[in-house]
Amino acid sequence: MFASSIGIIVVLTLALLGIPLGFVLILVGAVGFSMLRSAMIGQSLIGFSHGVLSVDWPSLTAGLTMAGQQMFDVATNHGLTVIPLFVLMGAFIHRADLSSELYDAANAFVGHRRGGLAMGTIVACGGFAAVCGSSIATAATMSRVAMPSMRRYRYADSLSTGAIAAGGTLGILIPPSVPMVIYGILAEEDIGKLFIAGIVPGLLLIVLFVGAIAVQIAIDPDKGPPGELRSWPERMRALSGVWGVVLLFAVIIGGIYLGVFTPTEAAAIGAAGAFLFALLRGKLGLNGTFAALVESSITTTMIFVVLFGALVFSNFVNIAGLTDAMVDWITSLHTSPLGVVLAICLIYILLGCVFDSLAMLILTVPVFTAILKPMGVDLIWFGIIVIIVIELGLITPPIGMNVFVVNASIPDVSIWTVFRGVWPFIGAMLACLMLVIAFPSLATLLPRLM
Repeated sequence: MFASSIGIIVVLTLALLGIPLGFVLILVGAVGFSMLRSAMIGQSLIGFSHGVLSVDWPSLTAGLTMAGQQMFDVATNHGLTVIPLFVLMGAFIHRADLSSELYDAANAFVGHRRGGLAMGTIVACGGFAAVCGSSIATAATMSRVAMPSMRRYRYADSLSTGAIAAGGTLGILIPPSVPMVIYGILAEEDIGKLFIAGIVPGLLLIVLFVGAIAVQIAIDPDKGPPGELRSWPERMRALSGVWGVVLLFAVIIGGIYLGVFTPTEAAAIGAAGAFLFALLRGKLGLNGTFAALVESSITTTMIFVVLFGALVFSNFVNIAGLTDAMVDWITSLHTSPLGVVLAICLIYILLGCVFDSLAMLILTVPVFTAILKPMGVDLIWFGIIVIIVIELGLITPPIGMNVFVVNASIPDVSIWTVFRGVWPFIGAMLACLMLVIAFPSLATLLPRLM
């Protein structure tokens, strides 16, 4: 337990110094594993013998071997093929300029209301998330698409940027979702069922976000002046521009739901469909295709390096006794499975303030699912709870990755303005979390009907 605590402190220190998290986790995990193995056989990993530096090479080799084996196992895991394919699909969709059509269609129906452009941004984020699967990509894209319109109608920067940052979090709840894939593999749960389970909570969160905007406008109407009123023919024309999103989402999720193909096959079909869609719209030449492939490769590499590191570090903390200590602590509470889930949610909220969402997911899921599975907790339901709490970490200080993405995309708006703007949406997200915990059928009904 002491060794794992030291390891976590070292990881946080090195990460705060700016060293990439994935490499930090690999280094600390491998060295920590080697030191523990050396201690188990009564030797020091590094010491001095007769004034000469000596190294316990078998123990050091054990740590490196463990790290190499973990990397090999991940790299050859067929289930993880869905990650680069869904990332590639998102890259093609981004280049198809579909985000603008989604935003126009949403605003055609609600933009004329007070706060309507912000509400339209939330709806457009939900639509883009349905074919993107990345929160950061959704936030970055919608920053460029939605912010100019809201500034033209003199929306408060806090409301505009808050809506964009919060709307971006929908990228990992509305399927397809890369974090859901990782959770499914780590928890050994059906990825297709996880995708389906995220639909109702995702729609619920959109409604709650829109409600949060409505409350802000009711308190201060000047935050979101009304936009232009569109005629019904104009609305229909705007709606016709989003047929690609609807078709792609229907094919991917419908195919998984009906059992026509697996999530991995769905990812391949989605990437191919997004490529054809971008090609037919004349938005994707040879240079664009190459750029999408390079972008997807870089993003996938970043994800896999963090995944490698988290699994290596997880092996270290497991052998150090952290998992057993957590299990013993939770067992000592003598509480119900629901009480355990609530305690885990609190831990996730605290971790979300300092940890990257992907690393947090990879580090904790094996531990928490090992605790909850013997208790009979539905791990599909728990998976949706985990995703919602991780979404919360994307907009809470001091890390708040989506907040930093929006700030980088709109540099003339202070990061503190963005943080101030997301607080109402944090409240909406907590309300969604409580509803899913109180009414598990919100997440489990559709998977049971598969």
